[in-house]
Amino acid sequence: MRTITKVCTAAVAVLALSVTASACGSDSGGGGQASGGKTTITFWDNNGGVRTPLYQELIKRFEQANPTIHVEYVGIPIASVQQKYDTAIAGGETPDVGGVTTSYLAGLTGQQALEPADDWLAKSPANGKLLDSMLASVKRTDPGGKLYMVPATSNLDVVWYQKDKLSAAGIQAPKTWDEFFAAADKLTKAPDQYGWTIRGGAGSIFQLLAEAYAYSGVTEFFDASGKSTVNDPGNVELVSKIAALYKKDTPEADVTNDFPKMVAQFTSGKVAMMHHNLGSYNDHVKAFGADKIDAFPMPVGASGKRTIVANPVDGFAVFKNSEHKDAAWKFVDFLVSKDSNSYWNQQTGQIPANKDAQADSWLDERPYLKNAVQVLGDPSTVVVSPPYYLPQFSSITKADTEPLFQKVLLGRMKPQEFLDTLARKLTEAQAEWKQSHS
Repeated sequence: MRTITKVCTAAVAVLALSVTASACGSDSGGGGQASGGKTTITFWDNNGGVRTPLYQELIKRFEQANPTIHVEYVGIPIASVQQKYDTAIAGGETPDVGGVTTSYLAGLTGQQALEPADDWLAKSPANGKLLDSMLASVKRTDPGGKLYMVPATSNLDVVWYQKDKLSAAGIQAPKTWDEFFAAADKLTKAPDQYGWTIRGGAGSIFQLLAEAYAYSGVTEFFDASGKSTVNDPGNVELVSKIAALYKKDTPEADVTNDFPKMVAQFTSGKVAMMHHNLGSYNDHVKAFGADKIDAFPMPVGASGKRTIVANPVDGFAVFKNSEHKDAAWKFVDFLVSKDSNSYWNQQTGQIPANKDAQADSWLDERPYLKNAVQVLGDPSTVVVSPPYYLPQFSSITKADTEPLFQKVLLGRMKPQEFLDTLARKLTEAQAEWKQSHS
């Protein structure tokens, strides 16, 4: 009986071990050994969907150049990527490489989930090839100024417009806010056409802040005492003016507009102008053709200087749990190389991080993009850096504040109260951050 019991116990243990190993192999976010002796690494795309074919093409190129490495692609919807990363970190099931932006990078580094990239960059062919401004934006998210994500692309907030509609109305692309508000009103022929559309739903706050700081010309998110400048009188004035456009020069449905709904209104031809960033280029070209749309930067405010709120920098990070860090870094190296970085940004219509990629001819063929690169590179442009380093920044500007902006549009909350609430939350988060890093 003892012998039989030992055999059965051993068999059960072997079976359990086998099941466990099988489960880890199928569910784990990390890499492993593929058949034929290949090393498998997992890559999570932090905005899966439209961009999936681009990464599939780049992965195919990478695997051809590196036949001993297999990349498993996983597309994560942008709306759930932060939660997905947090869950993966808690369960120890992170990918080898992940797409990451500076908007939530501080949350990942705070959980000590990422590998520092400084040493890798020092010996990488990408060293000296990546834009200093993007590298600086990434390093600002870390209290110690370390690099935990390799930049690949950035964006610029712009106003997209249908050229024929502005031309028919005798309107030039607005350069100042006064010109913009006059154009929005003149272009409105309700209910068939509106001059403007407001993003009132998911993702509304960052766009609103980009408009507010461009209007007010305020150059910092916090003053010397650590108090948020979000409720500066100039910002309040802009929010009041934007809210006044609602249902007059914008569709009534704007109060719940997320990105897809906003783009759908613009591409339907019902809206003449739309604020987003360079990343929606392909949507507009598909709807109208490249020759029918254009974009201008955020208008210049009363200060006379162009003030822009820095967009999150998007790039790639290697996770600490990766068992194949050499292969993971090799993949990152490939993604930010000149050819790969140029290909990806050409397809998405965004700004390459690789300096050599910025010199490619396709940028000259897109005046709006060339203009964006010039705006970012202009010494007179004032860049306001949002506090992406605050772990609460994303939640404050999304779940905590988006419903309040909807109340403003519906007339249930005053712009001053709205911005005072946002400023208080940011000031508290800044004080907490300073205390923990003093």
